[in-house]
Amino acid sequence: MADNARAKRLADLIREVVAKKLQRGIKDPRLGTHVTITDTRVTGDLREATVFYTVYGDDEDRAAAAAGLESAKGVLRSAVGAAAGVKFTPSLAFVADALPDNAKAIEDLLDRARLSDEKVREVSAGAEFAGGADPYRKPEDDSDEETDGDARA
Repeated sequence: MADNARAKRLADLIREVVAKKLQRGIKDPRLGTHVTITDTRVTGDLREATVFYTVYGDDEDRAAAAAGLESAKGVLRSAVGAAAGVKFTPSLAFVADALPDNAKAIEDLLDRARLSDEKVREVSAGAEFAGGADPYRKPEDDSDEETDGDARA
C-alpha cells in the first residue's frame, strides 16, 4: 500500500496528463473543448484512478462526452503510463462531477430564501410592535417603583 502523498502526486499527474491529452492529442469531436477535468482520485494501492469531469452543454453533450471518454480510455491510460513511470499503470474510470448540479441546487434554494425574505419584509412593512415601541423597563422606571415601595413601609 502506497502512502497518501504518493497517491496524491500520482492523482495530480493523472489529472494533468489527461487534461493535456484531451486538449491536444485526441481528435474526437465529442470531447472538443467543453470537457474539463475537475479532480482525480487514486486508490491506496495505485491500481485504479477515478477521473471526475464536467461538460459545458446540455444533456446530449454530456452523454456524447461520456461516450467519447469511454472510447478514449485506452489512449489516455497509455499516456498516463508513459508519463508516470510506475510499475502498474492505474486503470481509469471517468465519472461526471456532480458539483455543477449541486451548485445549481444551492442557487435555487438561495433564490427561494430571498423570495421568502422579500414576502416577510413586505408583510412586516406596516406592522407595529405588540407591546409598544420599547416594551422594556427603563432605569428611571425602576427608581420610581423603589420610592413607591419605601413609602408603603
